[in-house]
Amino acid sequence: MAEEIVNRVAKSPIITFNLEELYQEGNRVIVDISKWLHEGFILKEKDFRTALKNEDWSQYADCFVCLQCSTDAIVPSWAYMLISTYLNPVAKKVIVGSEQELNQILYTEAINNLDVEAYKNRPLIVKGCSHKPVPETAYLQLIKKLQPVVKSLMFGEACSAVPLFKPKK
Repeated sequence: MAEEIVNRVAKSPIITFNLEELYQEGNRVIVDISKWLHEGFILKEKDFRTALKNEDWSQYADCFVCLQCSTDAIVPSWAYMLISTYLNPVAKKVIVGSEQELNQILYTEAINNLDVEAYKNRPLIVKGCSHKPVPETAYLQLIKKLQPVVKSLMFGEACSAVPLFKPKK
């Protein structure tokens, strides 16, 4: 008689946390504001305001927008603020920076809003492989959020997890 195969991983109390599940889906758009500057470098307020008024902002509907300037222009803070007044009604989020910085901001918000009650006094594995962009800092923020409540923290997969933290008794 053959011995029954038992899936010990499935029966384990260990919870696997996949950070990529916090990834916010949506179109990410980089907007180069130099197109609204005179010769790409000089902000002439009247021309700048006119260009913004004439822009089709609907193209950014439900997008995550990263404002950047590809030239070495000195752009005052109010210029980005003015652009955001047009984008805020249509875009999901507007930042000044790169797509990587945008993802970091989105993960930070998601981790800050994470309800950790389900992880209290439970062993937890933070899944390492992901198909979506997960910034390294997001892993650190997650650990900071979970460390005070979990029984233990590991990284990787259930079959080959690297121990990270276990509270001292």
